[in-house]
This record gives sequence, structure tokens and C-alpha cells, in this order.
Amino acid sequence: MKQLIKHLRTVSLILCIVTGFGWTASAQAAEKSSVTTAKPTTVDISHAVINTYNADASVQLGMIVQIKDKQPTDVVPLTAATAEKMLGIVIPNNTVTIVLTPSTVTKQQVLVATTGRYSVLVSNQNGPVKSGDYLTISAISGVAMKAGITDQQVIGQATADFSGSANVISSVTLKNQIGKDTKVAIGRVGVAINIAHNPLDQKTVDFVPAFMVGLAQAVANKSVSVARIYLSTVVLIISSVVTGIMLYSGIRSGMIAVGRNPLSKKSIIKSLIQTILAGMCVFIVGIVAVYLLLKL
Repeated sequence: MKQLIKHLRTVSLILCIVTGFGWTASAQAAEKSSVTTAKPTTVDISHAVINTYNADASVQLGMIVQIKDKQPTDVVPLTAATAEKMLGIVIPNNTVTIVLTPSTVTKQQVLVATTGRYSVLVSNQNGPVKSGDYLTISAISGVAMKAGITDQQVIGQATADFSGSANVISSVTLKNQIGKDTKVAIGRVGVAINIAHNPLDQKTVDFVPAFMVGLAQAVANKSVSVARIYLSTVVLIISSVVTGIMLYSGIRSGMIAVGRNPLSKKSIIKSLIQTILAGMCVFIVGIVAVYLLLKL
């Protein structure tokens, strides 16, 4: 009997030890789980804070906008004449986390992003847009285009291509600087927004007058390098000088010949006409050469 009691005590002691270990392990697991669950998480919302502004019906998604004069809570489409007032891009309501709303709400509300990656209305006014191109405001209010070397301000860099032949949502006819009607296509491309001074601005470095750059871009319907502008100018000057010399020599020699021999007037006039036509051909060839240099 004593032996049986001794065995029972031994079994009870073992059970107590095992049970104690079990409770200790469970408590440690619960504590670890509690610590893991309570671990704080951080979310970067620095780019998610967007301002809202009052706007009228002319302001649409993807437009470049500026603050309206004397009304800091309102925005209007940016124009080429006010490019230095570039504020940001109008974006959809469901793309942000935190929105700062103005105290005075009198019109429709639009969200304006000044950084990030968003879809922007763009045109091919200054030629096809390729990924990596800097964008600026075009002649169409609120609509971007490829930046040239005379543009001062850029909205950012394109992250996609727009040639004007695909994904077109609208088109507008504009007059370029030489009075020629040009059809401009409008679409949307992704843009990494970074409002800054145009890195391509080379007016003061390359000493190219602004009117020459603008004229070259109007003829080519795209941005033109400084080297092409210089070369085209040289070709145009040479062709003009050669044409002028031919016309002057032809007319002068014809008048002298008529004075010396009035009877040969018809043949002299015929020869003079041929000289004038030859000079015009030289000038036309020079113009075509200039056009090809700028366009290709």
C-alpha cells in the first residue's frame, strides 16, 4: 500500500511539472503575439496631401492650372503668356489620401497635384512627345506640349509617348508664327511632375535670337537644334546673295546691251528673263534646302 501511494505521488509531481512548463510556454507565446500585434506601422503620406481649389467648368482633369488673380482659392487653366505661374495638374478625386479643402467653397472643387506621377493633357504642337521629354504649356490653355529651347518653365517629364496619330481624344487648329494653319492633336500621357526651370533653355548660352528659334520651330513644327538653325541661316544667306548677284548682273548687262544695240532688244529681253528664272531657281532651291534642314 505504501508503495502504491509513493508511485501516485511521483506521477502527480511529474504532471505538475509538465503543466507548469505548458503554462509558461503559453504565456511567452501570448506575450510575443501581443508584442507583435502592438508593433506600430508607419506609412509615408508625404506625397498624398493634395490641395483643393474652386474652379469653373473650363478646368478639366489633366489640365495645367494656375492661381486665379486676386483669388487664391480659385484656379484657372494656365496660358502660354502666364507660364511662370504654373501651379500643378488637376487630378481625379480617388487618387489621394489626404485632401486640404479651402475655407471658402463657392464653385466645383478640383484637386491639384504639385508632385507625383499623374496623367496630363498633352498636344503635339511642338512635335511628337516621347518618354523622357520635358513638357511645358502649349498655345492651348491648360494643355502641355514638348518643351523647346526657348521655353522657360516645365511641368515635368513624360513617362509615355504621344505621336498625335494614336490615342487622340481631340484636335484643334492653330496658326503658327508664320500664319500657317496647323492641326494639333490632343491626348493624355503620364508625367512625373516636377515644376522647374527648363533645362533645355539655351537662349543666353547659344546666342540665338528668340525670333529665329520661334520661326524655325514654326516651320519645322517641332523643336529644332541650334546647329540646324545656324546651318539653315547660312544656306538661306548664301542662296539669297547668289540670287541677288545673278539678278543684278543680268539686269545691268541687259540694259547696257540694249543701249548699245537697240535692234537686239528682243533677244536681250529673252536672255534677261532666262537669267531672272535661273536666279529664282537658285533661291527656291535654297528655301527647299532650309526647309529640309529644319524638318528632317
